[in-house]
Amino acid sequence: MRNILLTVSYDGTDFCGWQRQDKSDSGKPVRTVQGEIERALAKIHKTQVNLTGSGRTDSGVHAFRQAANFYSPIDSIPVEKYIPAINAFLPPDIRIIESKEVPEDFSSRFSATSRTYRYFIHTGLPFASEMRYVWPVYHKPDLKILNEMCSYLKGELDCATFAAAGDASLSTCRYIEKAHFFTDSKNPEVIVFEITANAFLWKMVRSLTGTLIFFEKSGKSPDYFKEVLESKNRKKAGPTAPPTGLFLYDISFDGERRHV
Repeated sequence: MRNILLTVSYDGTDFCGWQRQDKSDSGKPVRTVQGEIERALAKIHKTQVNLTGSGRTDSGVHAFRQAANFYSPIDSIPVEKYIPAINAFLPPDIRIIESKEVPEDFSSRFSATSRTYRYFIHTGLPFASEMRYVWPVYHKPDLKILNEMCSYLKGELDCATFAAAGDASLSTCRYIEKAHFFTDSKNPEVIVFEITANAFLWKMVRSLTGTLIFFEKSGKSPDYFKEVLESKNRKKAGPTAPPTGLFLYDISFDGERRHV
C-alpha cells in the first residue's frame, strides 16, 4: 500500500467547496472537488479510495496548490503516471499538477505546518474573463495604510473577530507567520493580499480582506484595526469579501508544527 501525495489546482467557481458532500440541504447531489477526484481514483482503482486534503475551501474559492493524499493498493503505476491517469477522468476545472510517494504516516492535513492564501483585488475595471478570479473594488487603496494594519497580524493571535458564525473550531487562536499587500507584477491594477498561518478559521481570510479594504476606504487608522482585532467581537469587523478573488496558494510541510 503506497501513500500518494497530490498537488491539485482548481477553479472553484462551480464547486460547493472542497469537502465531499453526499447531498445538499435540499437533498440534491452537490459537486465538490474532493468528490470529483475520488470518483476519478475509484475508476483507476476499481474500488472506493478516500482522499485527505490539507484543508477545506468554501464554495467559489480556488486553489493554485491544494495538497491531498490517498493510499493506493496498486504498485504497478509509476508515481508520476498518476498525473495523466487521474486527469484523464477529471473535469477541466480540476488538474493534478504533481504526484509523489510519501511515508505511510504522512497526512496532508496533520503533516502540514502552514497554509498560504492569496486574495486578488482589482482596483480598476476588470475584463469579463477576470471576474471569476478577482474582487472589483473600483478604487485604489493605499498600500502603505493596509500594510501598517497588517503589521498587527503576526504571531500567536486570537482571531475571534474574524471567525464566521457557526465556526466549529475548538480554539480561535492561530499563529500568523506573515500578512501583507503588494501589487501584482502582471497587472498594476490588481493588488494582492497574502497571508500565511498554521491554519485558518472558517471564512477568516475573506473576513480579514473585507475588513482591511473597508477600513482603509473609510479612513480608519491602523491603531483602530488593532483595537478591532483585540476586541474579539465579530460585530466590529467589516464586511466579508466575496469568494471569487480567494486562492489557496500553497501548503508547507517543512516548517514548525503548531497547534490547529
